[in-house]
Amino acid sequence: MKIEQISPHIWRLRSWVFIPITVWLVEEKQGLVLVDTGMASMGKDILRHILDLKKGPLKRVLLTHGHSDHAGGVRRILEDASVPVYAHKRELRYLEGIQPYPGRSKAQQMIAPGIVQTLPMSGIGEEGSLGSLSMYWTPGHSPGHVVYYHEEDSVLLAGDLFTSRSGKLRRPMPLFTADMEEAIDSARIVQRLQPERLELCHGGEVLRPAEQMERYLARYASG
Repeated sequence: MKIEQISPHIWRLRSWVFIPITVWLVEEKQGLVLVDTGMASMGKDILRHILDLKKGPLKRVLLTHGHSDHAGGVRRILEDASVPVYAHKRELRYLEGIQPYPGRSKAQQMIAPGIVQTLPMSGIGEEGSLGSLSMYWTPGHSPGHVVYYHEEDSVLLAGDLFTSRSGKLRRPMPLFTADMEEAIDSARIVQRLQPERLELCHGGEVLRPAEQMERYLARYASG
């Protein structure tokens, strides 16, 4: 696993498991926040990097969604760190194996019931904040997909909202996306937030992504 500091408060941790899989550590005043946990095999290396950074203990885990390449490391991390884990309320039924994700035939329990807490988001769960990160519900790739924005660093941690190639935005992987039309519509959050840097699980960073949105929507939006 390779670690790289990408902004004053954020580190990117990346492994290759057929494709790149990225998670992020965010420095808070009294410790670190982990955004996504990668595959199950990544949990041990994430814990090692937290110790090596010497920026304080892990305070909490935030999930963009519950697919195995994002939530797979939770169990290993919780063996060493007794911290809260958060996801959007619409994601819990899939994370806990109560029902399969849309388009899949079998449910898969990633985390035992009662461990994951609901993100503190207002109204119908569209947005909120926790520490230095603001969160926005961006459904489509999964029903409870969420992105996290660090306003001070102007970095958007976007999970699987997009993929990218050579710094250019691409749509999320169709095979694993529950509702592509909804995912494309959720991408408009980039126009609202205007981040300087967009970080993705599968793909490299995209700088000033809002400048690409008109072209992205013209290519992928249905109407």
